[in-house]
Amino acid sequence: MAADTLKSTTGAGGAAAVRRLLLDNGALTALIVLVIAMSALSGDFLTTDNLLNVGVQAAVTAILAFGVTFVIVSAGIDLSVGSVAALSATVLAWSATSHGVPVVLAVVLAVATGVAAGLVNGFLIAYGKLPPFIATLAMLSVGRGLSLVISEGSPIPFPDSISHLGDTLGGRMPVPVLVMVVMGLIAAFVLGRTYIGRSMYAIGGNEEAARLSGLRVRRQKIAVYVLSGVFAAVAGVVLAARLSSAQPQAADGYELDAIAAVVIGGASLAGGTGKASGTLIGALILAVLRNGLNLLSVSAFWQQVVIGVVIALAVLLDTVRRKAGATPVAAGTGGNKGRQAVTYGLAAVVTVAVVGATSLLHGGSSQAANPRVGLALSTLNNPFFVQIQSGAQAEAKRLGVDLTVTDAQNDASQQANQLQNFTSSGYDAVVVNPVDSDAAGPAVRAADRADIPVVAVDRGVNKATADTLVASDNVAGGELAARTIAERLGGTGKIVILQGQAGTSAARERAEGFAKGLKAYPGIRVLAQQPADFDRTKGLDVMSNLLQAHPDVQGVVAANDEMALGAVKALGSKAGRSVQVVGFDGTPDGLKAVEQGTLYASVAQQPSQLGKIAVDNALKALRGEKVEQTVKVPVKVVTKENVAGFSG
Repeated sequence: MAADTLKSTTGAGGAAAVRRLLLDNGALTALIVLVIAMSALSGDFLTTDNLLNVGVQAAVTAILAFGVTFVIVSAGIDLSVGSVAALSATVLAWSATSHGVPVVLAVVLAVATGVAAGLVNGFLIAYGKLPPFIATLAMLSVGRGLSLVISEGSPIPFPDSISHLGDTLGGRMPVPVLVMVVMGLIAAFVLGRTYIGRSMYAIGGNEEAARLSGLRVRRQKIAVYVLSGVFAAVAGVVLAARLSSAQPQAADGYELDAIAAVVIGGASLAGGTGKASGTLIGALILAVLRNGLNLLSVSAFWQQVVIGVVIALAVLLDTVRRKAGATPVAAGTGGNKGRQAVTYGLAAVVTVAVVGATSLLHGGSSQAANPRVGLALSTLNNPFFVQIQSGAQAEAKRLGVDLTVTDAQNDASQQANQLQNFTSSGYDAVVVNPVDSDAAGPAVRAADRADIPVVAVDRGVNKATADTLVASDNVAGGELAARTIAERLGGTGKIVILQGQAGTSAARERAEGFAKGLKAYPGIRVLAQQPADFDRTKGLDVMSNLLQAHPDVQGVVAANDEMALGAVKALGSKAGRSVQVVGFDGTPDGLKAVEQGTLYASVAQQPSQLGKIAVDNALKALRGEKVEQTVKVPVKVVTKENVAGFSG
């Protein structure tokens, strides 16, 4: 498959021909440059296992993007594909495991879910006259909400027969890559060889002209969004199979990656141009970037900056080539296939030659003197996990360990990619703080097969063997928080509970602990329980809303200090006086609020100790020393009386 090729309006020879070739194949050129650069910068990049990882990591984005290509070619936009993917996977897992529906029928239901979402989007746009942005934005919210409702906020294990979609064929070729190729061929066929494909280009080029020429534009638009929904459903199934579970929060934000892949691949948001091959190249560019930046130990925060810059440069290159006098050839309209074949042949030869040369830079390199340990954190957008990182980095420096830290941004799929990168790069040990215990299982099993010691920190890993778990007990901590607020109120009173992000294991376990702890205090009445996603701003907003309905509240229990601090802000002068607030984690800001008296207490888990002990145990396991199956770091209630002596 190829990127868009362009017919030059001017003659070219020599240097001009090379310039034209590069401009006419901007996305392909960018991919080649990236591969060469990553091969030169990292000796771990150009390995068979890592290149297969890149394919696997591109698969879900590419499948979503193929569907989005149909929409963008027809001058539309679809922001709902990530939510539709999660909803389709949830429907499959829920029907097959909770209701005993045969797997084949469950798959049909999942695809039907994508069709239904596409029908709604298409009908709202074609007949309801809603702008595509608004209609699909609404579906984004509806799809995510239904996914949470059906799953009750918890991951649902995937049927074993479908989970094989996340495995390899013949022990080598990843099935997600094969599915990506098949869906890409289908997308290319639809765009280049079918009536509906030609209709997409006609509508995107000039909708009014298409209508006047007799094209049933409304029906075609509905068909376009239905196709996008089907591809989203397939992507959701592949993603859930990789994670061995349907995650209600899966594919969050993937719609932006899908749109970026389509645009990087040469499609115009104005409609009328775009090809499946270009979209595939765009998805591979994003995957190579993320993979390479992980291997180079680039900060997760800087990775976002780099990817944003690359997207902007890709679009800028497309603008430059169009101004240079090139005219895009739409798929199926008779572009010069011979010229495309020559282009790809030349690209392959150049890439192999340069990559082969750069690989010599690493061929004679020896193993690093210091042990390499990868630390995969669920998020760094939370002070608790930043403290885990700080404790781990301090201990790694003391022990002479090269520590690489990655941030999954609460995305289980992204964390699976990062763990795969650690494994394929031959890291000596891995420390993982799972986004979700079930979803981390497949990637940890791969590390086990490679004889890489794995240490879980703060949360365990299900259906896989970790050498040890270093954690506080979230359930026990939740019980302790409930007991603390109840005793502070004298055993009677009205409270509200601020829950964590729906679908995460920490939120479930702490909520379970709250419920257990409050059973011993029948005089405590829970007025409301609402999620605030472990976020201070959302804690402020949710608490402000709850105060309107329950102005007589006497206590607040929050599943982390960030939400507790948001609640303190909403309560104003009531905090620490007429309303007692208990947080969780013992973060620096939380402890400062305890010292000031606005936060009554925080159930502290000593996160820096978690990071320190995790690195210690990883090194012990690497040396073959005996490690305990579970290392418990005790939680501690920190109040104004003992906060001065607590270090965290």
